[in-house]
Amino acid sequence: MDRAPIIPGLSAELAVDRDLAALLERFLVSILALAGAQAGAVRVLTDDGRSMRLVAQMGLPADVQSAEQLVSRDCGMCGAASAVDVLGWVVDVKTCAKQTEHAYFGIQCHRVLAISLPHGSQVLGIYNLFFDSTANISPQVETMLRLIGQLLGLTLHNARIERERLRVTVLKERQEMVNEVHDALAQTLAYVRMRLPLLNESMLAHDDQRSLRYLADVKQGVGEVHDKLREVMTYFRTRMDPLGLMHALQGVADGYFERVGITLEIRNTAHGLNLTDEQEVQVFYIVQEALANIAKHSLARRAIVSIARDQKYLEFRIEDDGLGMDEPAVSTLITLAKGLAPSNHFGLEIMQSRAKRLGGTLTVGPNDGGGTRVRLLVPVVAIS
Repeated sequence: MDRAPIIPGLSAELAVDRDLAALLERFLVSILALAGAQAGAVRVLTDDGRSMRLVAQMGLPADVQSAEQLVSRDCGMCGAASAVDVLGWVVDVKTCAKQTEHAYFGIQCHRVLAISLPHGSQVLGIYNLFFDSTANISPQVETMLRLIGQLLGLTLHNARIERERLRVTVLKERQEMVNEVHDALAQTLAYVRMRLPLLNESMLAHDDQRSLRYLADVKQGVGEVHDKLREVMTYFRTRMDPLGLMHALQGVADGYFERVGITLEIRNTAHGLNLTDEQEVQVFYIVQEALANIAKHSLARRAIVSIARDQKYLEFRIEDDGLGMDEPAVSTLITLAKGLAPSNHFGLEIMQSRAKRLGGTLTVGPNDGGGTRVRLLVPVVAIS
């Protein structure tokens, strides 16, 4: 077979394939053809470093596969290849039969080759080739097999990094959800908890007027907790669009009128936002919360999300033509956003918290010509 394209072809697959087992099996098909072997296997070291686990194979009988799922790291040449970067032959293949009762080693398989899977100064595992004859392979093929071992080592290293990245991402998202739930619910639940003893006392005193007032407070608090919990869960079900912030915002705008009956327009004059993935998520949730408030409180007909930048700031403005600052409901929200009164509207508090994570500021005020404006400023130095 033509051996020249093998290494570039395998290298190209490394860059695009994320299914490790399937990728390794495709590697083995090419390797078996190159070396003239009848079967192959890839093994990686377990986390404790004591054993080698079978992660891919090609051509091994089923019971041999089962017996070879986990083998000791101290096992002969395979153990040696898992410790230092070598290519070596198993001296006595009958020693491999200790793992299985199948009449494979010494009868169907007469030679076994062990090749290290190195990355840097570490060996992450090995791969084996099983031959049905005692024929040797050329030095040129040995060189290619060792080079392929390095490529496989890189694959395993990248897979390990990806697993760690996913683990960190999951932990981070769990912590973010805990923070969101705490910020959204803690104060209201504390308020409800303080009202319950008062409700109990007034009921024991047969003070119906006070009992009804405290019961109304508890019902309102529980209702707010329910609504806010649904909002938080909705946010965590609606993850950031993989195509980025602008694509995500346009997606919100495209369906906004059908959902709430308000026309939403996106205006972007800031060419190149230069936000990190985490910053895009925080901005998206701030805009999403502001639009949710417009839908619930403003009675607006039209809303606009404007994005602009200057030398110092990236600016996001969310404006509507609704009730405006003079309406009691809206002015109360503005007072709460400024921290001048105890808040029972946790969406604005979460928006403020997200703005601080961005190193920016969030203000709420009247919109020119009526309605309300939410303005988020993110320092350019924080996103460059």
